[in-house]
Amino acid sequence: MDRTTCCIVGGGPAGMMLGLLLARAGVEVTVLEKHGDFLRDFRGDTVHPSTLRLLDELGLGEAFARLPFPKLEDMRMQIGDTTVVMADMRRIPGRHKYFAMVPQWDFLNLIAEAGAREPSFTLRMNTEVTGLRTEGGRVRGVRYVDEHGRPGELAADLTVACDGRDSVVRGAAGLRQDHFEVPMDVWQIRVEAPADALKDGRVFARFGGGQAAVTMDRGTYYQTSYLIAKGQDAALRGAHDIQWLRDRLGALFGWDADVTATIGSWADVKLLEVTFGRLRRWHRPGLLCIGDAAHTMSPVGGVGVNLALQDAVAAARILAGPLHRGTVAVADLARVQRRRELPMAVVQSSQRAEHGMIRAALEGTLDGDRLPVPMRLLRRIPALRTVTGALGGVGIRPERAPAFARAGVRPGARSR
Repeated sequence: MDRTTCCIVGGGPAGMMLGLLLARAGVEVTVLEKHGDFLRDFRGDTVHPSTLRLLDELGLGEAFARLPFPKLEDMRMQIGDTTVVMADMRRIPGRHKYFAMVPQWDFLNLIAEAGAREPSFTLRMNTEVTGLRTEGGRVRGVRYVDEHGRPGELAADLTVACDGRDSVVRGAAGLRQDHFEVPMDVWQIRVEAPADALKDGRVFARFGGGQAAVTMDRGTYYQTSYLIAKGQDAALRGAHDIQWLRDRLGALFGWDADVTATIGSWADVKLLEVTFGRLRRWHRPGLLCIGDAAHTMSPVGGVGVNLALQDAVAAARILAGPLHRGTVAVADLARVQRRRELPMAVVQSSQRAEHGMIRAALEGTLDGDRLPVPMRLLRRIPALRTVTGALGGVGIRPERAPAFARAGVRPGARSR
């Protein structure tokens, strides 16, 4: 049976970042990722200003800047014929005053390459965790199936669940989320863009006529999320052919028939069943949940990835010392939750308010002549857009890279 000091389940942004930071502290860490690569559509592709600052602190900013990406400086929403600037990043504090629109696989590959340079970092792809090892009520690692279908076990002093909204580890540990009601599910659609389409990474949100959708211009295609009433996927597919959806998207975004015809059939429309909740307790002895495994975020606002990354930074700072000493206690895990619980609660409160707007949009009661009070204020007071830009781009209680992980720190000088 193999052994590591810290087993991280899930090679998404939180898992990869936590693995890199702990490895830079000299902690032996193994990241288990069930897929063979990071190439998956419809993942969060916005890298927030706080994450860009973190990359600078880790010495990865220059490598990231060499990736091709457009910059998103403000976020706009069109309701009927009325446009509202929801957030403006151009005056927020710090060097980076924009969201970098980068495919998540490019970001993860960058972190994986940095991790590979650390002798105590191991990334095992095509390795699917199936359960937990326990002893005397404490989690002692995981059970998994490798790329050849062979079962195995990995012993660990600490296991960290970074395996997302459908976390296998969370379920195996008997931890259950409290769920909030949500008004929508999401159809995720890739719509091919014409050669002469605008290629600036712009995000378009359209609300009106009982519809709500957001699309991101990715140059060669539009990465599109079309919101439907919760639980209505099967009924809508059964009642309409694909031309119905093509027509609705075309009307919302001004796409002509040649563009919408690239949606070939209902098979091209993927369902995201939106869940939204949080654990009351993020841990048990030997186990910590962070990111969506601890607090499943709504896709509204695209803030889930940023929140998960900041969870990872806080966890690395708090747990590196105890992991070195072999003394990770429940009190240490509780410190991580206490550190990150307020930012999570603030974001989820904001998302619950935004769900009210989405519900009104889907019910057809939201239009440009009857804007909610917050939107009217954003139109009248430009300074408020900078506040919302800072809250969305930097967040409440942003995390800075631990000293032991920063660029230029010699291995011998890293904190133990």
